[in-house]
Amino acid sequence: MASSHFDEKDGIDSATCYFSDTNLIKLFNFPLFFSLLSLSFVLSLNKMSNPSSITATAALLLSLISTVTSHYSSSSFSSSPPAPQSTVWHSARATYYAASDPRDAVGGACGYGDLVKAGYGMATVGLSEALFQRGQICGACFELRCVDDLRWCIPGTSYIVTATNFCAPNYGFTAEGGGRCNPPNKHFVLPIEAFEKIAIWKAGNMPVQYRRIKCRREGGVRFTIDGSGIFVSVLISNVGGAGDIVAVKIKGSRTGWLPMGRNWGQNWHINSDLRNQPLSFEVTNSDGLTLTSYNVAPKNWNFGQTFEGKQFEV
Repeated sequence: MASSHFDEKDGIDSATCYFSDTNLIKLFNFPLFFSLLSLSFVLSLNKMSNPSSITATAALLLSLISTVTSHYSSSSFSSSPPAPQSTVWHSARATYYAASDPRDAVGGACGYGDLVKAGYGMATVGLSEALFQRGQICGACFELRCVDDLRWCIPGTSYIVTATNFCAPNYGFTAEGGGRCNPPNKHFVLPIEAFEKIAIWKAGNMPVQYRRIKCRREGGVRFTIDGSGIFVSVLISNVGGAGDIVAVKIKGSRTGWLPMGRNWGQNWHINSDLRNQPLSFEVTNSDGLTLTSYNVAPKNWNFGQTFEGKQFEV
């Protein structure tokens, strides 16, 4: 299996679309309402005999309108990061691979190494280019179910997998032909052990539905420190909640918080001498939630060691 960009926002199910009080409030244009009200009030002042009073009153009303409009734009209904969990199912296709060698469970484009030791087991998946997001999606969880094939689907079943690998495009074939992971195809490649949870293996290239869900993990977030000298690389795994990480900071006892860069998958790196000092980590997931774990690695940490911090709540 080759070691793929989830760039799709959840759609709206027309069957569940409705107007609530909140929706009606959002549809109501408060600035326009205040403007019309103020205009009618100012016009009524024509009956006043003092032009300077009309001017002063109009200026005051315009100032109030500006304040209300500003507050509406900056404070009311402010947007928040979208939750990764979705109730909307999307269409895709899925195939499987059979591990002919135990080493096939080691590696992958997300950098998790031995998937069993990392805690993911065979509940993993490789994603096509249209879903992989250049590795940012690594660690995210998806629920899959088999659809539209009464012959091969196992009715009433679904299975949760973690994104750990990339299904590379094969531009020697069309997306409708052998290039199953070519854009714009949304394609999942599962270990046969996972595939057989939702369909019979003879099915081959199956239509499926998927949705993003939150990840539940045993224990805390794991930090595997690698590198040499002042180059520090940290693999972040076993992440609950959203599962995928978008930003990482590291702190030694003699430094402030230092931002790390994504090297590949969920491997993050920095050039800084952090030896002989305890290390703390600040991790932000795609939900926008930040988790801080202090003094995760002790002062005498060494390259190649793994340490456990706090965990995102689910």
